[in-house]
Amino acid sequence: MVAGAGTAASSASASPASPWSARSSSASAQDAAAAAPTPLDRVVPAPASVRPAAGSYAIRPDTRVRVSGSDGSARSARRVGDYLARVLRPSTGFALPVTTRSGDDGIRLRLTPKAAGVRALGEEGYRLQVTGRAITLTARGSAGLFHGVQTLRQLLPASVERTTRQPGPWRVSGGTITDVPRYAWRGAMLDVSRHFFGVDQVKRYIDQLALYKINTLHLHLSDDQGWRIAIDSWPNLARHGGSTQVGGGPGGYYTKDDYREIVAYAASRELTVVPEIDMPGHTNAALASYAELNCDGVAPPLYTGTEVGFSSLCVPKEVTYDFVDDVIRELAALTPGPYLHIGGDEAHSTSHEDYVAFMDRVQPVVAKYGKTAVGWHQLTGAHPAKGSIAQYWGTDGSEKEVADAAKAGTRLILSPANRAYLDMKYNADTPLGQNWAGYVEAKQSYDWDPGTYIKDAPASSVLGVEAPLWSETLQTSPQIEYMAFPRLPGIAELGWSPASAHDWDDYKVRVAAQGPRWDAMRIAYYHSPQIPWPNG
Repeated sequence: MVAGAGTAASSASASPASPWSARSSSASAQDAAAAAPTPLDRVVPAPASVRPAAGSYAIRPDTRVRVSGSDGSARSARRVGDYLARVLRPSTGFALPVTTRSGDDGIRLRLTPKAAGVRALGEEGYRLQVTGRAITLTARGSAGLFHGVQTLRQLLPASVERTTRQPGPWRVSGGTITDVPRYAWRGAMLDVSRHFFGVDQVKRYIDQLALYKINTLHLHLSDDQGWRIAIDSWPNLARHGGSTQVGGGPGGYYTKDDYREIVAYAASRELTVVPEIDMPGHTNAALASYAELNCDGVAPPLYTGTEVGFSSLCVPKEVTYDFVDDVIRELAALTPGPYLHIGGDEAHSTSHEDYVAFMDRVQPVVAKYGKTAVGWHQLTGAHPAKGSIAQYWGTDGSEKEVADAAKAGTRLILSPANRAYLDMKYNADTPLGQNWAGYVEAKQSYDWDPGTYIKDAPASSVLGVEAPLWSETLQTSPQIEYMAFPRLPGIAELGWSPASAHDWDDYKVRVAAQGPRWDAMRIAYYHSPQIPWPNG
């Protein structure tokens, strides 16, 4: 159970009058029109290779999901098969038994790590082959098999996502998709500090991220307005620092069991959780919880506003590094993934000298506990440790220190605020979000190339992309969805698809076809006028 009064809300919809509430269902005519098989190249993200063929496969009442694996991978294949069956059963009404019995019919999920031609797919690639007799999904690793299932979902009618029985038919176009990702890091960040989101809300967002092959969930766990993770050695961080949020609401925090539940759920959807403790700035919640972390020994009051840059850990004090060591140690022990984010942005109340000294001491602590440090791109103005990763959130890619760090070996995650920040308003009439980086409509969010965005940085330095969602103005799941969709799938495509596939005129048609699917899933998306939605 999540601690804190702010956990009561989970996935409740906003009032029907709200502009971000889910639009009413239009199942009958819309879903009937979608019954014709979807062409293999109409999915998001765009596949690396598509070879259409004549015919189609129809899922029927007697269809079985056949799973197989080699080298001890059968259990992973079974897990993905069970997931697929759970998705398909409510809408089709079919039993879809999952079996390890071999056969040349049905939906066949195969994990063959050492098979000829499969090794080239990497851990996340897959091959989907559709004939009149079977759908065969082959991958080297469970992530590839899972991503292939997301493609298969999009090739079925949108009504397959509904939770009640639908008429079908459930046909998939014939041919072969061979698909591998462009970048290893395809992330989304959720700010649970400005406003707290409970475990069920985070799980709902994870399911939505997984639809588009996002593989990293970055959780912004601490800021001026709230500390959201229980730390045994510093219990007041969550108990006091987690007791409020923007606007003065009740806040909340994750117990360690809550956090483990989120991590495990993300892993079941092939996402790695990257926790962030922002420092040395954005630390008022911690400073308010422990007076000794302040240079003057006086704890400030809790903060419920939205200003930035006013707080700082006391860099000269040794207790600061005891605090950092304890927090990183406990968080690293909870986090099976290889990364831990240490923030580092907007430390306006920390002198440059202190900032450099702080980062010089903190990065080795992350390494000591077996993790790779990630920091916002201001880290490149200090001394990025070997292996550390910088997350870029500027707006024009011109920062020389970022390019210099990239040339020296620092890897980059691209999150330009005027392209990838999902909390930017779409236009002046958007009821949520901010506009300090400008208005960001769907086309602007999609129409850029991560490989060339940072001037003078080698393309090989780009580890991937990430779409942050800051929550100063967001309090519910429908509000998260309104800001994330339709922009999130575009960022996901930039991370997954080959650069040669990036074309707005093609993409806007493909993402428009996602609208009925989002309706079926009750995702409260923004109806961008830039996208030719099928229902107008």
